Amino acid sequence: MKIWGKLIGLAIGVAAFHNPPAIVICVLLGHIFDRSMGSFGATLDAAPLSFVAPLFGLAGAIAKSDGRVSEAEIAATEQLMARLQLSSELRGVAVGQFTAGKQTGYSTTNAIVHLRTWTSGRRDRSFILVDLLLDIVCADGPLAPAKLVIVRKLCAALGVDERQLIGIAVMKGYAYVAPDNWEEYVHARHQDRARGPAPGAARSKDPYAVLGVERTASDAEIKRAYRKLMSQHHPDKLGDVPDEMKRRAEERARDINAAFEQIRSARGT
Repeated sequence: MKIWGKLIGLAIGVAAFHNPPAIVICVLLGHIFDRSMGSFGATLDAAPLSFVAPLFGLAGAIAKSDGRVSEAEIAATEQLMARLQLSSELRGVAVGQFTAGKQTGYSTTNAIVHLRTWTSGRRDRSFILVDLLLDIVCADGPLAPAKLVIVRKLCAALGVDERQLIGIAVMKGYAYVAPDNWEEYVHARHQDRARGPAPGAARSKDPYAVLGVERTASDAEIKRAYRKLMSQHHPDKLGDVPDEMKRRAEERARDINAAFEQIRSARGT
């Protein structure tokens, strides 16, 4: 029970006023303050992980959207739960929501609304949510059109445009993806992964796609895109979120830096 507001209200009432009604009013105001602070603290405690239920519900809907949930999609979902280091209670919530998402009639719209609410309009959180879901979206190789519909619906709600979606996919190791050829490129990248990297070969990422700019972009445009992305993907701005989310933001920041330096080196700037 919080009493500091009431005690402060009592002290102010006694010091500033000399009649009982005024003192009572001050104590009541202190009581309201105590209750509001208690509610605020509860909100802060719940907010960091309030994305779990809608995220895994949406993941279930995406996995089921092409007709069946594959073992690869289930494995990717379990890996995501482990990387987020969910408590046993939250893991139960995630499993239950993933199962619910697979059911006919599951509302992807409601899940997306909850995720948008969790982001509070913050682009860094929006990008991380898309990043997390792409692990499951692309787990099964060729991307079914039905999956892409849900992904694009989420991106539209979060304010992530097609070019930014492409950039996130590229940073995760997928080749450049044109809007009309997404399925083709994801399939090609999946085959590359199945074959494994060539001896001594490094994973190639199109630096222009990472920064979301055309190859004909000016140096000034590239620098603006770089600064904007670094601001949006900066891990220190995420706040109280699981370590896995911060780790992914750090990876994105490293990819953005590497892409910018690669372009600068190639252009001699």
